[in-house]
Amino acid sequence: MNKLAFPILAVLADGKFHSGEALAQRFGVTRATVYNAILAAQAIGITVFSVRGRGYRLPKPVTLLDAEAIFQACGEYASWFHLQVLAQVDSTNRYLMQESARGVAHGTCAVAQVQTAGRGRRGRSWLSQLGGSLTFSLLWRFQCGAAGLSGLSLVIGLALLRALHELGLTEVQLKWPNDLVVMYQGQWHKLGGILIELQGDMESPSAAVIGIGLNLDIEQAMREQIEQPVLGLNQLAGHSLNANAVLGRCLAALAVHLNQFSEHGFTYFQQAWMTHHAFHQQAVNLLMANGQVVAGQVTGVAEEGSLLVETASGQQRFNAGEISVRSAA
Repeated sequence: MNKLAFPILAVLADGKFHSGEALAQRFGVTRATVYNAILAAQAIGITVFSVRGRGYRLPKPVTLLDAEAIFQACGEYASWFHLQVLAQVDSTNRYLMQESARGVAHGTCAVAQVQTAGRGRRGRSWLSQLGGSLTFSLLWRFQCGAAGLSGLSLVIGLALLRALHELGLTEVQLKWPNDLVVMYQGQWHKLGGILIELQGDMESPSAAVIGIGLNLDIEQAMREQIEQPVLGLNQLAGHSLNANAVLGRCLAALAVHLNQFSEHGFTYFQQAWMTHHAFHQQAVNLLMANGQVVAGQVTGVAEEGSLLVETASGQQRFNAGEISVRSAA
């Protein structure tokens, strides 16, 4: 990535026109160098308008991520985290998995201004855009082995839900096993998702790289690339949320919930999670990896986080794996 691209984007973040000459003077470079930096930004999917005689601008103002503002929003939990604000990365999860293998500190959080190759469940891509998405990963080390981390993704979802509720987005609900959803215009829309990758064996101390993607604003062109209804938090709120404040509140909630999870496991959260499950006591269709569809009614989640569904064959437990859950309504 061109080293000048993000410093220029930080200037353009006000949404106003800035001439190539003014930008060149500001950074002590030629106009051609500014032009090349703009091209580099456009090459990774950032829209920059160029108008002869007026200069360059972004489609609208954006709030870029700022470590100091994020820590301030974390409040008393700021000291729990080691924050890395990355200009551009293919995947915050891939990046942090590599950093974890090198021994990076517990509580390291990598957040990207732009993520170019984000990953979701079942091999899907997670699309993001400058100022329209909040994509970050958190490294959390546990004294127990991977076998003791059952239900972790559900606890992460509950932490994020509570952070968003504190920000006034009280309509947000959970969808098993790792989505944040909201009922909007009579249809469930996805607001965000979680992807957890574990390091370590089943018994010895382990580490989790917790990848989180939250939609802030979603342009129509991006909506058309996504196979399910999606919504941005800004649209739900009715105004533009500050991305730094959202991330800080999410990290603070994660600190509390992960600490409690380490002490008590998922059973501590089991009842609370079901209270916020969008499909609790609802008819659903479960799409299995082999293409089979199992119909039933959700009756709860088990002590280890599996989904309990009453089917034609009686009550069954389903683990996350390659299963997708859809409302049967």
